Formats: sequence, C-alpha cells, structure tokens
Amino acid sequence: MKNNFSKLVFLFLFLACETTSIFDDKVVNKAIENGDLAHESFKRSLDFTRAWLRKTDSQTGLIPSNLINSKIDLWDPANAAADNYPFMVLTAYLLDQKLFDGPLLDILHQEKKLTSRLNVLPDVYSFSKRDFDEYPPDIGHIIFGASEYIKDGLIPLNEMIGQSPWQERMMEMIDELHLYMEDFDNMANYFKKASKVEEINGEMLQTLSRVYWMTGEEKYLNWAIKIADKYLIDMDLSQIDYLKLRDHGCEIIGGLSEIYLTLHYISHPKKLNYQPSLYRFLDRILAYGRNPDGLFYNAVNLKTGEIIDSRIADTWGYILNAYYTVWIVDQKDEYKKAVSKPFKALDFKYRNYNWEPKAKLNLLGSHDGYADSIESGINLFNRLNNSYLQSWIDSEINVMFGMQKPDGIIEGWHGDGNFARTALMYGLWKTQGARLSPWRENLYLGAEPNGDEIYFVLKTKEAWEGKLIFDQMRHKTILNLPVDYPRINQFPEWFTLDPNLKYRIISSDKNLSGIYSGEKLLNGLTLKLSAGAILKIFIKH
Repeated sequence: MKNNFSKLVFLFLFLACETTSIFDDKVVNKAIENGDLAHESFKRSLDFTRAWLRKTDSQTGLIPSNLINSKIDLWDPANAAADNYPFMVLTAYLLDQKLFDGPLLDILHQEKKLTSRLNVLPDVYSFSKRDFDEYPPDIGHIIFGASEYIKDGLIPLNEMIGQSPWQERMMEMIDELHLYMEDFDNMANYFKKASKVEEINGEMLQTLSRVYWMTGEEKYLNWAIKIADKYLIDMDLSQIDYLKLRDHGCEIIGGLSEIYLTLHYISHPKKLNYQPSLYRFLDRILAYGRNPDGLFYNAVNLKTGEIIDSRIADTWGYILNAYYTVWIVDQKDEYKKAVSKPFKALDFKYRNYNWEPKAKLNLLGSHDGYADSIESGINLFNRLNNSYLQSWIDSEINVMFGMQKPDGIIEGWHGDGNFARTALMYGLWKTQGARLSPWRENLYLGAEPNGDEIYFVLKTKEAWEGKLIFDQMRHKTILNLPVDYPRINQFPEWFTLDPNLKYRIISSDKNLSGIYSGEKLLNGLTLKLSAGAILKIFIKH
C-alpha cells in the first residue's frame, strides 16, 4: 500500500511540474527539420510506387522489369520481383494501407499463379506470349532468380513486417530450393562467371543464416554449413585470382560473416574450423582491395595483389558489414578500425561522386550507385555515430532525390526500387523508426535523440486522428537473432520499445503525459490533432 501511495505522489508531482521548459528548443527544432526530411523521403517513395503501378501489364497486373528496352515485355524474378516490387510493398505498408492490402497484394497472387514453374519457383514471364519466356526451363536461371527474389526483396521485407503473405512466399521458395541442393553443387555448369556462383551462394548463406534463427530448423543451418565448407575448408579464398568486390560479387563476403556469427552464438565447432581461412580472406582484402581512403576497388586479384578494376565500389558498406560482424564475434580491433576508416574521406572527397557511371557525359551516373552507397552509410551510422558520416549521408541523399523524374519514375528500370529502399531507410532514420497510421501527405513526423531521451514532433496542416507507432526490436521479435549485427539491405533499428520497461512521456498535449509500459506503447499512442497543430512528445525510460 505504501509503495502504491509513493508512486501516486511521484506521478502527481511529475505531472504538476510539467512545463513547456522541459522541451529543449534546439532539439525540438532539429526534430522538426528531421520531419521535413522524412516527409520528402516518404513522399518520393510513394510517388515511385504509384508511378510504377501505372505501368503494370493490363492483362496480368504484373510490373515489367524495365520501361526502356525489350524487358518492358517481361516480368523477371531476379529483377522486377527482387529489386522493385518488394519496396513498393514496403512503401505501401508504411504509408498507404489500401495499396498494401489491394493492388500490391494482388500482384503477389498473380505472380504465384502465373510465374511459378518448378513447383513454386518462379521463372521469367512474357506479357506478349502470355507464357514463360524460355523453353525448356533453365534450372540455373530459375535458382538464381529465386535466390535474388528471396534475399534482395523478401528478406528485407520480412525483417520489417514479419508474418505476412510475403513471408509465406519466401519460406515456400526456400523450402523448394532445398530440393535442388545438388544443382547448387553444380552451379559452375550453369554460369560461366565464377562471380555469379559466388553471388548465389553468398545470397543463400545470408538467407539461411537468418531463416535458421527465425525458425530454429536445423536443415537451414546444415545447408549453410555445406556452402561455407566449400569456401572456407575446400578452397583458399585468399588466393583467388578474381574477386568482384562491388555489387553481386560481394555477397559471399557478407554471407560467410553471417554463418560465422551464427556458429559462434550456438557454440558450434565449425566456427573455429572456419576462423583461420576467414581471417586470411578478410585480411587479404584489406591489404589489396582498398584504396588509401579505406574504400574498396571493384575487383582485385587476391593471389597477386593486382587491382583488376580500380573504380570504387558503391557497395563499400556491404563489405564493411562483414568486418563489423566478425568484430562483434571476435573483437578483432583492426576490423573495427577498417569499418570507420572511410568516414572522414567520404565527407571531404566523395560528395557527388559518380559511383555507377552510365556515360561519359553523365557526371552523376545512375541513382542506383547512390542508393547502395547511402544505404552503406546509414547502416554503419546506426552502429558508429560519426559526424562525418552523418554529414555525408545528409548531403548525398539530396543528390539521389534529384534524380527522380516529376512523374515519380527514377530511371525506368528495376533498380528504381533501390531508390525507394534507401529513401525509406533515410526517412525512418529521421523519425527514429516511428511512423504514423494513417499517413497523409500534409502530416509530418520527425524525431531527434538527446542522450537517453528522445523527442518526437508532429505537424499537420489539417485535423488528423490516428496512432504514433514506435518501432520494436525486430531482430528479436521477428528474426530471433542473438544480436543485431549489420546486414545487407537491413532496415536499421533506431528507437525501439522494450515491452518490459516503463517509459516517461511529457507532451505539449497534457492528456498524453504520464508513465507508460513498453507493452502498451507497442500498440501505438492514440493522437488527435487539430488543423495547424504542432505536437511535441518527450520520452525517457
């Protein structure tokens, strides 16, 4: 009884002492600024989604792989499905429930109905033929398309929204691919380029490591170990004569780091078997694969140390994710230093950098290079709060945004989805993972952390009722991961709620102020705003 009385007295005094002075004007203004940045990110993503929905095939409802060449006639699992469609889905999940539940879910149903070829595994579909584009089916290409669709599209979608029809699609394809393990062993027979084989195996290592944690099923772990054995037991990666470090080729680096971390956290003996080979590989890349600024060349010969392609890889952060992951496991200091080495140089030397040249006269190249490099920065900034990196990201996102056309299309190929992927990542950083439901174009939400406190500011031009929804610890609640290690195409966690904690809220709307359980806040904070309102919310646990 005494404890309850003390709590009531504390709450009374706390509420009685509330004044607007609790709000730090500097932090509030920063949250308002972040709200403007997030709003632009979200609106551009929604414009992209609506624009591509206007390009769907009139008969099938599927989006084409490309708007600018012969692929306008094709739906391709490795392109339209892997890179474009999932980020249309994610945009709608965050911003437009009707699109999410309607046209975008319809596309999934149509894709399964029309394009499934090896049982549930999809193949390239021709709109003009109303049939598959190739006969007979090419098993290698089908495996590649499914691995791309799963890892590049459905895995990040699943990590954000969890249980859904898209998770079911992901799992049925993974289980079907398991039946073709012998074909995975013979990938070299299907593809002339070794980098393509490494891409597929790298994608599967990433997928299987995460799905193993999500499901707890040993078959996924055993399959991942079988692939890793090939690279860390049967061969010496540190002596290969061609290693592609840019997009696609770097997948194997991330994949090996993920299975290595997994083995560590389950105390599996294979971890120590892999360690010497993995270290030699990673050390050799640091020795010969980087420029003086700590960024990676497109391709190198690790055996001789020769630089094969001296252009800088836009996926530099995808590779550094692997170093940070291995650092989490073994605390190898030089790996963490490698992660932070490029940050200052990025801000001083790599603004407006042509990551993916399209033509000699195009000084900025493709937006896709910006999307991957900015994603690289956001994911690492989430772990290493660095002012140089923050400044560079805030600068370069504007360059990428400037590449979107007035109609919402970016360049008119499947890589447009990567624009939305990175824009959403950037926007969610500026809201600290929080979102509004329902979202509207005249509604703004921004956030700014301040030590162990966080400020949220909402602005609306018209009256609005809805919920402020905070993020959860998705790496635990959806994937059951032991630690939130950096992952390619991951949507980072910023401010997340712990259901077991209590949170103190002070708001400019006195009715919202009080002590809340994390469990209750995970259901969202119900709000009602009048036209022209600015609502300030301060949270501390």
